[in-house]
Amino acid sequence: MKVVFLAPSYPPEMQQYTRGLAEVGATVYGVGDAPVGSLPTSLKRHMADYLQVPKLLDEDDVVNRVHAWMRGRSVDRVAANWEVMVLTAARLRERFGVPGMSVDTVRGFRDKQLMKDRVAAAGLRVPRAVRVRSATDAREGAAKLGFPLVLKPIAGAGSADTYEVRSARDLEVALAKMTHVEEASLEEFIEGEEFTYDTVSIGGKPAFANVAQYLPKPLIARSNEWVSPVIITVRDMAQPVIAKGVALGDKVLTALNMGDGFTHMEWFRKPDGEVVFGEIGCRPGGACLVDQMNYTCDIDLFREWARAVCWKAFEAPTRRKYNVAIIFKRAKGQGRISRITGLREFMRDYGEHVVDQKLLPIGSPRRNWKHTLLSDGWIILRHPSWDVAKKLADIVANDITMYAE
Repeated sequence: MKVVFLAPSYPPEMQQYTRGLAEVGATVYGVGDAPVGSLPTSLKRHMADYLQVPKLLDEDDVVNRVHAWMRGRSVDRVAANWEVMVLTAARLRERFGVPGMSVDTVRGFRDKQLMKDRVAAAGLRVPRAVRVRSATDAREGAAKLGFPLVLKPIAGAGSADTYEVRSARDLEVALAKMTHVEEASLEEFIEGEEFTYDTVSIGGKPAFANVAQYLPKPLIARSNEWVSPVIITVRDMAQPVIAKGVALGDKVLTALNMGDGFTHMEWFRKPDGEVVFGEIGCRPGGACLVDQMNYTCDIDLFREWARAVCWKAFEAPTRRKYNVAIIFKRAKGQGRISRITGLREFMRDYGEHVVDQKLLPIGSPRRNWKHTLLSDGWIILRHPSWDVAKKLADIVANDITMYAE
């Protein structure tokens, strides 16, 4: 099994997928824009060869270079798990004539308006939305849809460049901030709790599935620096409160003709119990969500994703043991991390439940909280009880404080 894997070194978690491919018996041909000499030894040992390209996001150039590079060598799969590379991978699959999702199928996961159109065509509830390419389009769309609305890039990831718009004035402010965005989706604002539905799918059917809840909703967390965003995976997937969301997710996979690999979907549960589709990507969730899922079941989804893509199999146990919470911290002040309060006491009292702690050490420069959900570090904890996991996450969010100066 010879696999071309795009972007094997960045984002950093892609190195784990490269490892997973090698561990299930694939011969990995990596393609990235980092010099081979800069790649860690732990990554290079999992690749049979590596092609450095000038600009990884130059789709046409990458397709041509990879096709020429692999001439004379067989290719069985082309894979990518970074959002911005999934269309390039689809184009390469069509160029090489290998199995996997087509360009048209992947576009349905990448283009948010096309995505909603296809999901709605399957009879599923989606936010009412219009595609906008200009300020005029946005104003006309707002008049048609009515406030409140959400304005976000057609091909964005996460909550970057996403704005809640509750008035004509809000719309003008948001448009002024989005002049660099060529296309956007203006859509109905859905009031309710926000969850994920994540899968490793084989032939569009989940071999593994996960639900996680955002606390608070991502749009709130992205708009308020003082918030410590929390994401908690759900141990009990059979509980009624999420059953409709899981059913919706499975129907969305069918509507969008999902193939093999990761999906990351977001959905809403309104106060009246109605569930509404948000958006979906044919790639894993970011911000350590795969790590959370691994800790939920004590498995290795980096490897199992690779097994699904290469061999259409999933061998890890799927019994869910824990609710797993990740809490992202943002320091108060600017400059370098100067002190952290509350951490020692928390670890003393609850450290047995902490599985990972990567808060920035004293002296490290603060990260720009608007550019990364990872913020100034995180703590991952787990517990079989949802109530206890939520309580511990709240303590981390409220009682541990980082300072910068």
